[in-house]
Amino acid sequence: MAKIAKRIEKNKQGLDRSRFYSLDEAVKLVKEKANAKFDETIEIAMNLGVDPRHADQMVRGVCALPNGSGRTVRVAVFAKGPKADEAKAAGADIVGENDLFETVNKGEINFDRLIATPDLMGLVGRLGKVLGPRGLMPNPKVGTVTMDVTAAVKAAKGGAVEFRVEKTGIVQAGIGKASFPADKIAGNVKAFVDAVNKAKPAGAKGTYVKKVSLSSTMGPGLKLDPASFAG
Repeated sequence: MAKIAKRIEKNKQGLDRSRFYSLDEAVKLVKEKANAKFDETIEIAMNLGVDPRHADQMVRGVCALPNGSGRTVRVAVFAKGPKADEAKAAGADIVGENDLFETVNKGEINFDRLIATPDLMGLVGRLGKVLGPRGLMPNPKVGTVTMDVTAAVKAAKGGAVEFRVEKTGIVQAGIGKASFPADKIAGNVKAFVDAVNKAKPAGAKGTYVKKVSLSSTMGPGLKLDPASFAG
């Protein structure tokens, strides 16, 4: 722990925590400070001017990162018959119906994303207490309840990330790896911010995006200048 604390303090050196960095500057610095022994995840956090306790201020959606997330995503699919075959052909790691229900119901979650065809949502809905707290319940709003399982599986495998505002009004996600070229990280940041902006709820009033920050898994967070990724 002492070594980690020292590295964190060292990483903060030379940074102005009160400054708003341009996107290019922030990406460059975040990459430089990502000096752990593993390929750190680049993370974005957005403070939004919403109160998710009100239904008309909930922010939720999905972003197809143009340059992928760099993460290996295990995908499970509730489907039967031809749709089950389709899911397997698309690259799903786990495909099933009642057998998958029993596995998940026992708390065995061996996947990162869950997709379901509409006809099986009655079955999947019974797993709400298991899937809900983990944020894994399929939802048509983010494309995980669909008959087009091929597109859904490929999107999940290709770097689509779901986002949902937390109680504190923060949306956060991993949008790449420190090993990514700077322009690839910047492209993913712009795509994610754009997706969150498009998900602005009808009930949002005043300033919607209050602050955006970028960091790596073990590195310090840097505030971004909104003007640098606008448009």
